[in-house]
Amino acid sequence: MIDVRKNEGGTFSGDRPSFAATILVSALFVLGFQDALVKTISPDVSLWQFQLVRSLFNTILIIAVMLVSSSQIITFKPNRIGPVALRGFLQCAAMCFFFGAIPFLSLAEVAAGLYVFPLFVAILSVVILNEKVGPKRISAIFLGFIGTLLILKPGTDSFKFISVLPILAALCYAGSILTVRHLCREESSVTLALSVSLWLILIGGIMTALLTLIPLNNVDAQWAYLSSGWYVLGWSTVVLIMVCAVFNTFSNILLAKAYQLAEASWLAPFDYSYLIFATFWGWVFWNHIPDFFTLLGMFLIGCAGAFVSWREGQDHRFAHTPAKVRSE
Repeated sequence: MIDVRKNEGGTFSGDRPSFAATILVSALFVLGFQDALVKTISPDVSLWQFQLVRSLFNTILIIAVMLVSSSQIITFKPNRIGPVALRGFLQCAAMCFFFGAIPFLSLAEVAAGLYVFPLFVAILSVVILNEKVGPKRISAIFLGFIGTLLILKPGTDSFKFISVLPILAALCYAGSILTVRHLCREESSVTLALSVSLWLILIGGIMTALLTLIPLNNVDAQWAYLSSGWYVLGWSTVVLIMVCAVFNTFSNILLAKAYQLAEASWLAPFDYSYLIFATFWGWVFWNHIPDFFTLLGMFLIGCAGAFVSWREGQDHRFAHTPAKVRSE
């Protein structure tokens, strides 16, 4: 638990924004490398098999973390199983859409699609929760939409239907954020992480079994990653999946820690460093360099998303400030 008592200077002892930003950026750098590894091994494994095997390793690692932390063992049982299951399913769907696009798009394109999620958070807050969104955030949402169009390039020869998958991942991820914010605030982070792993094991296992027993023989070979079941994995592939599991588990622990040590509104701009890292790893591994319109779209999405995230943080802080202080 973070110590939030005030020290002699009047500040909160648990507030360490510089350190939080450092571990956040470090975690995103590692996650970008993990995604590059997934793209590298995608010819040798199906999406469903990858999710199944990696999630099994993730579960083992999460249980190991639980064994080290007795407090997490006590709080493992969910307080409300329905919301935890819903959040886990939405996260599972987001990962399937995100990693489903990995072999077909550059890392920069996949990352840019995912990072429209703050815009979806704002939209869903209005549609589902009846929250008010001011003209500045509406303008930011419109700006992010323009950025998305610049990357997708609909109506041109460059458009790929598969480019919609990261956008769907962003939509599911936004739904999971709202679920956590409004229904799972009292849940253990380990409980939430385990629910995602269990969903991925379930969905990955079902799809792997179905596509192995009933193979889709008439599907073009380029779609084998999405339409195949079980592959006979080489040891190098297994080792890389294990590495991905380690990177994924501990990076997400670092991300959770970062948001415990600083306000989300402070960290929001740093979160978009993932767009830079995805572009960097794409260049290192495959010499992928985004074209001008893709870079411009990423810039617009980054600016719009960072503003929406920051603004929501400001609203949250205002809502929890005593009326007497707010009136001063």
